[in-house]
Amino acid sequence: MSENAAPRPGDPGGGAENAEYRVAHLRDRLAAEELGELGVRAEVRAGAVVVTGTVPSAQCRETLLRTVHEELAGLAVHTDVVVAETASPDHAEDLS
Repeated sequence: MSENAAPRPGDPGGGAENAEYRVAHLRDRLAAEELGELGVRAEVRAGAVVVTGTVPSAQCRETLLRTVHEELAGLAVHTDVVVAETASPDHAEDLS
């Protein structure tokens, strides 16, 4: 186990169970904080944690990624979190 993957106090063990536990803790933290209403999913797939979803702003994305990396330090994490485009269109849509 690398030094970044050292067990955290209260973790039930290592390996996949530890990853599942830490992902569940991440979900709880996201739900409790201002990020709770986002459509973000975190799950363990093939030994890595995959975080996906859409957020309303770049600042929100940065906050989310910082939280993910704090909670899941030492685990393989893949993120696919995009910022929703909320700006008004700069030109009319051509429907012809």
